[in-house]
Amino acid sequence: MWYVYVLKSLKDNGLYIGMSQDVSRRLKEHNDGRTRSTKSRKPFEIVYTEECENREAARKRERYFKSGAGRRYLDKILQ
Repeated sequence: MWYVYVLKSLKDNGLYIGMSQDVSRRLKEHNDGRTRSTKSRKPFEIVYTEECENREAARKRERYFKSGAGRRYLDKILQ
């Protein structure tokens, strides 16, 4: 199984959207500073996860969440 996840930065309250087969491992990598794109924004907490059947489906969902409509959807469900 693949997962799309949304992390919230406790430093700047910004969101980070990604995908992985092991969300807890990815969260640890983000919080340990091993991901260059999020290194300066750590620590993070998981605020949303969604299970997908395969990598392709997870990638499509990740792209949707990064779009304007997807951001509005996340804002709505995370309130």
